[in-house]
Amino acid sequence: MIGFAAKRIAATAPVLVLVAVFVFLLLRLAPGDPAAIIAGEQATPEQILAIRQKLGLDAPLLSQFASWIGQLALGDLGQSIFSGLPVSELIAQRLQPTLMLAMATIIFAVLIAIPLGVIAAKRAGSLIDRMTMAGAVLGFSTPVFVIAFLLVYIFALSFRLFPTQGYVPLEQGVLASLHSLVLPALALSWTYIALIARVTRAAVLDVLQEDYVRTAHAKGLSEARIMSRHVLKNAAAPVITVIGIGLAALLGGVVVTETVFSIPGLGRLTADAILRRDYPVVQALILLFSVVYVLANLIVDLSYGLVDPRVRA
Repeated sequence: MIGFAAKRIAATAPVLVLVAVFVFLLLRLAPGDPAAIIAGEQATPEQILAIRQKLGLDAPLLSQFASWIGQLALGDLGQSIFSGLPVSELIAQRLQPTLMLAMATIIFAVLIAIPLGVIAAKRAGSLIDRMTMAGAVLGFSTPVFVIAFLLVYIFALSFRLFPTQGYVPLEQGVLASLHSLVLPALALSWTYIALIARVTRAAVLDVLQEDYVRTAHAKGLSEARIMSRHVLKNAAAPVITVIGIGLAALLGGVVVTETVFSIPGLGRLTADAILRRDYPVVQALILLFSVVYVLANLIVDLSYGLVDPRVRA
């Protein structure tokens, strides 16, 4: 297992380097002058030149990249043009709400989607199965912001069970914090639930048709033991894969969800930075989200070795 993990970690290093190069080039090689965009339409050439010098955009591209990598190595993500604060400080201030929202979303999605997928597979062709698959299609088709507004209208405005927007920090109580995240997490997890439930159903349905499952039934093993030791274990790999892949949708949905519910997290920071053309903040957040996605896929790869010993061979 150690050798398997070392190979996967070693394979991730070049990916992280490519991510860093991509993020660096993304804004610099895009059409238009970033300094002119930041300065605005009424800016003078002198103001644009000053911004270019402040951002280091007047230096050769290789020199810019070397300087940027050197700053990253020292943990320096640059300085916000809008607020003047270090980007790392802005990210640290907004990290807790996003982490809490992401954790709540993943927990909701896994606890709801996997049982739904298993039940649908065991009762394939039944009303429950058809309703689950119809719900999955609906989940794929409905934008996050539509779900968010529906949840707010029903549970916040009509029944007044949850707040319409805002976030309660953990320092003010764990229960209060979780209560403020119920609607955002449900809205964000909607597509995630549909994705996981559909893949879980397909994976479990395939395993249920295997000979060793029929043999286990013939031996008189209990249904719970068959599901835990034979079915779920062998169906775990594709489910783990889709959980990791779905993280990309989750990261994208965070921006919309935090904006709708006025949650002061990284998603809201991203939206604000784009609107303000805060170049260093946008670059740092793109890099952060990219690295998180790469590391999440690394964790998925490592988990394969735990659920399926054949992968480690």
